[in-house]
Amino acid sequence: MEAQQKKQLVTVGLLIFTVFISGVGAWTGEIHGRVVCDVCGDSAVGPEDHVLEGAEVAVLCITKSGEVLNYQAFTNDKGIYTVAETMPESDRWDACLARPISSFHEHCTHVGDGSSGVKFSYNHPSGYSHTVRTFVYRQASVPAYCI
Repeated sequence: MEAQQKKQLVTVGLLIFTVFISGVGAWTGEIHGRVVCDVCGDSAVGPEDHVLEGAEVAVLCITKSGEVLNYQAFTNDKGIYTVAETMPESDRWDACLARPISSFHEHCTHVGDGSSGVKFSYNHPSGYSHTVRTFVYRQASVPAYCI
């Protein structure tokens, strides 16, 4: 009888492993965006503007099952932040809010107009991503060459 139990355990283990590997019911989502410094404060990206590395962005998502998930992301050297997760299809993201938290740049630390946050529905199939509009920070004072 002990051999029969071991055989059943091995069979159950293989079944669980097969389901895990096959990804049955798994869903993967991705959210990304960019953060820039609007040096002249003119709300237009120009040659004087630059991306912000290390800027912090918060992404809050509500799943189809009602769970609230909070993510923290930082921009890379290209000013891009990314949040991604794989979860069961039944728990996938339903709606999200992305908002800038802070910029560690020496001069560009004031959140620009219209950059307080972006709400959006997330209805992409597994493996697709959502691009959030660019968040803008401004300098406390505009340089003379911008005037």
